[in-house]
Amino acid sequence: MSLRPILETRTAQPTMEGAGVHLHRAFGFQDPSELDPFLLFDDFRNDHPELYQQGFPWHPHRGIETITYVLAGTVEHGDSLGNRGTLGAGDVQWMTAGSGILHQEMPSGNIKGQMHGFQLWGNLPAAQKMVAPRYQDVEGKEIPEVIDDDGTRVKVIVGEFWGKRGPVDGIAADPQYLDVFVPAGVRKTFRIDTYRRAFAYVFEGAAAFVDASRPQGILLEKEVAGQEVHIRDMSGDRTLVRFGTGDEITVQAGPEGVRFLLISGAPIEEPVAWHGPIVMNTQAELQKAFAELRNGTFIRPAH
Repeated sequence: MSLRPILETRTAQPTMEGAGVHLHRAFGFQDPSELDPFLLFDDFRNDHPELYQQGFPWHPHRGIETITYVLAGTVEHGDSLGNRGTLGAGDVQWMTAGSGILHQEMPSGNIKGQMHGFQLWGNLPAAQKMVAPRYQDVEGKEIPEVIDDDGTRVKVIVGEFWGKRGPVDGIAADPQYLDVFVPAGVRKTFRIDTYRRAFAYVFEGAAAFVDASRPQGILLEKEVAGQEVHIRDMSGDRTLVRFGTGDEITVQAGPEGVRFLLISGAPIEEPVAWHGPIVMNTQAELQKAFAELRNGTFIRPAH
């Protein structure tokens, strides 16, 4: 077994998308090879409806998959294929844009006005860029949760983990998407296949992720008799941790425990031509997609 090194930690940055939705972006629109096969990750969390209720009106996608996971509030969605639905707390939507789709996502807060969710973009390889679009809407009650003896809880959204398989069927990149809670003070190791690129995104509490170059020293200060042991190098709320190659990560939860997403996938390693909501392999393909948007041929007829 080999511990994955920590390549980078960064804090998600505030930005604005859609019709004025205030959110935090952990990565996206930079180097697409960095977390290949994943392109973008947004944390849309807000307690003020005026900062999110205008939502994401009709817009196109081609060449990618979008994965939306809602923790609080609801998201109503509709698309150019006639699909309609509402995602509630705990629900997941996996949309394969494929050859092209127009859709909208309109968030609403819970009774306290709170809205919280995540959206991840996964790239599609060239051979699947133009597949027929599809939705997978999964209710939270369908997502299996595994609870270990030490109180660690893992919701398996996509992929297989600890003998459970998530209900979402990813098209590309053999993805694994886990929602993990580790109780206060618990040190826990998670296995990730070596071939996957992997990152963690902390959104509750804090933890120290062990770096392969400092497998012990990162975790605890020297203990002094009669004094509290302090955890250092903590990753707190809205922190992205990007891992290098290996097959394990180890995390030491802070005094309030930690909850984070642990996401991994097989890199596609193809050229990326990307502008806004459309991701292709070449500039010619990208230009063709936008020309089709302009002339009304972007949406392929159903076969």
